[in-house]
Amino acid sequence: MSVDLHLHSNKSDGSDDPATLVSLASEAGLSAIALTDHDNLDGIIEAQTAANKARIEFIPGTELSVNWSGRAMHMLVYFLDPGAGPLQDELAALQQGRQDRNHIMVKRLADLGIEISYEEIDAEADGSGIGRPHFAAVLVQKGYVADIQSAFDKYLATGRPAYVSRQRLDAQRAIELARDSRAVPVIAHPHTLGISSEDYREAFLKLASAGLGGIEAYYGEYMPDQRAHLANLCLQLGIAATGGSDYHGRYKKDIFIGRGRGDLDVPDDAIDALLAARDA
Repeated sequence: MSVDLHLHSNKSDGSDDPATLVSLASEAGLSAIALTDHDNLDGIIEAQTAANKARIEFIPGTELSVNWSGRAMHMLVYFLDPGAGPLQDELAALQQGRQDRNHIMVKRLADLGIEISYEEIDAEADGSGIGRPHFAAVLVQKGYVADIQSAFDKYLATGRPAYVSRQRLDAQRAIELARDSRAVPVIAHPHTLGISSEDYREAFLKLASAGLGGIEAYYGEYMPDQRAHLANLCLQLGIAATGGSDYHGRYKKDIFIGRGRGDLDVPDDAIDALLAARDA
């Protein structure tokens, strides 16, 4: 059976609540899922409860944005339970940084003549985990742009006039905190780093030595040969080849749970590889 180890709920920048994600995963015939909301674990208990009822294996996690060689890297962290812990405690500071960033983005949009309030963004996010997709949705609702992608292209993407960078951990520090929390750090969608597939091995060898547990090899935007290349790289480095859809609900309408844009099939032995990485 297939698994999906990269899902976002309305506790960060997805549109569906955690229980709905589990229901959709069950309908898709998945054997296991991971909830990986940005910088928080707020939906873990709800998702775990629903997964237990649906008899779907569940892995608690989060997705961090970290600094790596002057670039923004996304890092998935698996087996990270709610409560106190080295990385769990750090998430509180990251969430405060996100909140500060969101207020600045509202101000920048106002300076551009766009009349939206923080309260409107907060309502779209249902009071939890505000992210740029929530800004985009409000811009669409108020007629400033035609769709979510246009909002990013015109205002919200990196380098656009309303974009604001946020607080990030250093990649090696994030790996250290994850390992100290008995969790497994995994590089998400490595193509977003802007390096060629030929450079991946050299780039990730140092991080693997520092405790990196895996790479998201099976991703919806990849061609089959790129997925195979990354999975083989994981084998060479002795780390887990994981994968997921990066599902966000209506904020990314062309991505579906378990199958990405249509042909994604993450093998269930990715779970065994993650468990081995945790116990290594």
